[in-house]
Amino acid sequence: MTKSRGIRAPRKSWQPHELQLLRLHYADSRTADLAEALGLPESTVYRKANDLGLLKTDAYLASEKSGRIQRGKQDPRMAATHFQPGQSPWNKGQHYDAGGRSVETRFKPGRPAHESPRYLPIGSLRINKDGVLERKVTDDQALAPARRWVAVHRLVWEAANGPIPADHAVVFLPGRRSTEVNKITLDAVELVSRQELMRRNSVHTRLPPELAQLAQLRGALTRQINRRAKEARQLLEESTPS
Repeated sequence: MTKSRGIRAPRKSWQPHELQLLRLHYADSRTADLAEALGLPESTVYRKANDLGLLKTDAYLASEKSGRIQRGKQDPRMAATHFQPGQSPWNKGQHYDAGGRSVETRFKPGRPAHESPRYLPIGSLRINKDGVLERKVTDDQALAPARRWVAVHRLVWEAANGPIPADHAVVFLPGRRSTEVNKITLDAVELVSRQELMRRNSVHTRLPPELAQLAQLRGALTRQINRRAKEARQLLEESTPS
């Protein structure tokens, strides 16, 4: 939001195919590459991934693609700022109090999560933003809220076959997608590789050639519009006295 006019950037409305791409590839891909593919700023992709509870895999974070670990090991400027064994943080022993009436609504030490008015017990069902039926499987507070819930169709497949193999996903068979728990059965789902899932969701396979080309042109046009709008906002902010 600019300081002078209170102008807010338009909120991003995520399409189903964009969410699918994010869910499939965020864990083991560079966010910059995903942002480029989606025609969005990296910050927008990061925010949506956080909302969905998506995390990078340990293997990705340890790889050169992430850049974090390797730069930290090799760049002396970064190595110099690492915490050393036995080193204490600057705020050790200090207590922060937000003040005001915040004390009235704080969770007390040892207070169980189920006392929260918004708490739902393990086994509860919900339909997420993508229209997928999910079941709550844990109360582990170390996990992001979105990761405490698992899609029911995935649970059905795992109950019969065990853990899902790496680089694979469980999906509904054509015409069998449902949010009714009694209709989500083993014969309604299948295991596919993420490569195959990506192929199915590609505009090149879902649309006739003419429409696929139109979708590509539209994406290119949207990226150009977003870039021009960003540049215009930056020029406006730079020219407006603070």
